[in-house]
Amino acid sequence: MSSTDMPRAKPGVMDIAAYVPGRETADGVAKVYKLSSNESPLGPSPKVAEAIAAKSANLALYPDGSAHVLRDAISRAYGLNPANIMCGNGSDELLGLLCQTYLAPGDEGLFTEHGFLVYKIQIMAAGATPVSVPDTDDLTADVDRILGAVTERTKLVFLANPNNPTGTYLPVSEVRRLHAGLPGHVILVLDAAYAEYVRRNDYEAGIELVSANANVVMTRTFSKIHGLAGLRIGWMYAHEAIIDACNRVRGPFNVNALAITAGAAAIGDRAHIERAVEHNETWLGRVVEAVDAMGLSVTPSVGNFVLIHFPTTPGKTAAEADEYLGKRGYVVRRVAGYGLPDALRMTIGSEEANLGVIDALKSFMA
Repeated sequence: MSSTDMPRAKPGVMDIAAYVPGRETADGVAKVYKLSSNESPLGPSPKVAEAIAAKSANLALYPDGSAHVLRDAISRAYGLNPANIMCGNGSDELLGLLCQTYLAPGDEGLFTEHGFLVYKIQIMAAGATPVSVPDTDDLTADVDRILGAVTERTKLVFLANPNNPTGTYLPVSEVRRLHAGLPGHVILVLDAAYAEYVRRNDYEAGIELVSANANVVMTRTFSKIHGLAGLRIGWMYAHEAIIDACNRVRGPFNVNALAITAGAAAIGDRAHIERAVEHNETWLGRVVEAVDAMGLSVTPSVGNFVLIHFPTTPGKTAAEADEYLGKRGYVVRRVAGYGLPDALRMTIGSEEANLGVIDALKSFMA
């Protein structure tokens, strides 16, 4: 079968030619479930395909360098001033722009011990010094330790809330305490990539804190709840002075035309977003309950993934579980690079994928 003849996979499913005997589909291609990148099993809103089809007739033209259509759609969805919004090629680019704009050799950027690896990468790319701050024993950011690590050289403090890969979060009272304890020259960057999934009364993504302060930035993404990881769309909300400074650094066409159109369509489909939230809420609880029943521990998560901890007993380790699952078509994420060598991170996928992982883990532990 040629690559052009291969059937299209559902979100979260990869078709591979080198299949494992016994797992082949009717057309002889193995089904592999990708549960390693926290992508949405529901995929994007149906309105996205319609919007892209309409836009595709104008691909000879450069995109709007200011992404007005997308910024306006975001402003309508959250009641924000478009002047305080910047869009980027994924939130990764925006995190990098903040580092390039506000860090220089001799400066420091702070992040938590098990925080998103991109923070360290972008801090170093700007020539500054990365400073890792230990988490609490339950893998949650420690406000007192973060404040204790701030020096006169600190310029940026990154906080993923909820955090990837742990799934833990800080309540708004702790985030406000963190901000209140920072010197005025330090910018607090709240990475709220998974905010839409959180269903806790004491959580805020950061909009209110940004609106009231000049030294807070909130970044968001279309890669998770909106199912648009392939188009790389991110946005940030900040004081106009920060937006202006970062606009002077970014490239003129950093978001492509299809991404602008797709993002605007996706954020306007509230019904699709709610379906994705409901699916995640249902299966997050079922997966955690099943994994707990196997004798494995799971860090409480408010995102669309779970961090599963394995024993160090030979034959039952995280590395061996990863290999076992991989051979059966379930791709999860090793997180040794995050300082968690005995854990695996699993995306909450489709019903079929979730049940398959549960069954495979039962067999592995047995």
